[in-house]
Amino acid sequence: MAFEMRFEIVPRYLTAPSKRRSGQALAPGVRFIVAHDTGNPGSTAANNVAYYEASRGEMSASAHLFVDDREILECIPALTGPPEKAWHVLYGVPVDNQLFGFDANNAAIGVEYCYGANINADLAYDRYVWVMAYICHRFALDPHRSIVGHFFLDPHRKTDPVTGLAFSRRTYEQLLRDVVVEYERCLGVPAPPAAPAAGRVRAR
Repeated sequence: MAFEMRFEIVPRYLTAPSKRRSGQALAPGVRFIVAHDTGNPGSTAANNVAYYEASRGEMSASAHLFVDDREILECIPALTGPPEKAWHVLYGVPVDNQLFGFDANNAAIGVEYCYGANINADLAYDRYVWVMAYICHRFALDPHRSIVGHFFLDPHRKTDPVTGLAFSRRTYEQLLRDVVVEYERCLGVPAPPAAPAAGRVRAR
């Protein structure tokens, strides 16, 4: 069934091999999505990708997609090319393995939400929700259960995407609901029924 392609996903790949993009394939493939925010108010998708490229030899932190009010930029292949690993969740924190059976860097797509006074929060949020709904469709993921916030996986160090969403007057719980609604709307059919409550990743 066709999924409504409301927005363009623009590839702007980082140089590989480098510390930020190893070129290694996601193995065993895409099993879930980690929702992030940039933690840098006012920095656009293009700003972030340019910074990642300029610092590609300095540090290993990365993500697949950056989303703002104008663009969805993919700097590590996920949707516009064969999915590769990105380094967006700390190894050694066990929550991702407990929930999904894999380390996030090996099996999840990382999506970064850009926010700030110079970014239209509603337009950025619309793209952010849509691209996660599209990832669910593309990789046959259950939209009720396949998205987790970075803060949930690394609660002692991270607050994203809660901080960015709050800046935009939205909550993590609302994000989870809105992705399901968008998934249904873009397919024109109901999403798969929700699993028992214990299966859904909610805010603590």
